[in-house]
Amino acid sequence: MIRALLDRLPDQEIDSHLLADEGEIVIDLVNHHPIVFWRPIAEVVGTILLWSLALVGPIQLGWLFIVGGFLLAVHALYVTLRERRDVFVVTNMRVFRASGVFSVRIATMPITRILDITVVKPLLGRILGYGHFVFESAAQEQGLKHIRYIGDPDGRDLTIQRVVQRSGLRGRTMEQRLLDGG
Repeated sequence: MIRALLDRLPDQEIDSHLLADEGEIVIDLVNHHPIVFWRPIAEVVGTILLWSLALVGPIQLGWLFIVGGFLLAVHALYVTLRERRDVFVVTNMRVFRASGVFSVRIATMPITRILDITVVKPLLGRILGYGHFVFESAAQEQGLKHIRYIGDPDGRDLTIQRVVQRSGLRGRTMEQRLLDGG
């Protein structure tokens, strides 16, 4: 039921940010792991509790519980939209992150600038199947350093490594040299 509700929320529009005339294609589009929705779910439960208190609690404070529940519900909706619209995209030319509810922020890093990717998997992340990426690039200060709550982080890391390898930025592997006879 929660997944059906999330599917009705607007997605981040990424097609307009692709360099289609240059042949850029999406390799992987990554939404956050569902664990990021624990807070909005807790806030909705809090909203229900506050509205229940408005019905059974002191009549003089009923308006306070209703307004508090409404504000909590609006915040839960905002956090849900924020997490839903924060996407990480791997293309054949670059990686970028599009985020924002009311305004959109795009942080881009060309494949050529990726020096190292650290995959961090906390204990809960190992159990539930999420992790975090830390990108190291030639430009240390960029908007694409930490990407948190990525589902299947090992698989996503391999996807990025394949894109980097196919782009010819890294030297040939020993196996490729042996197959080429040199």
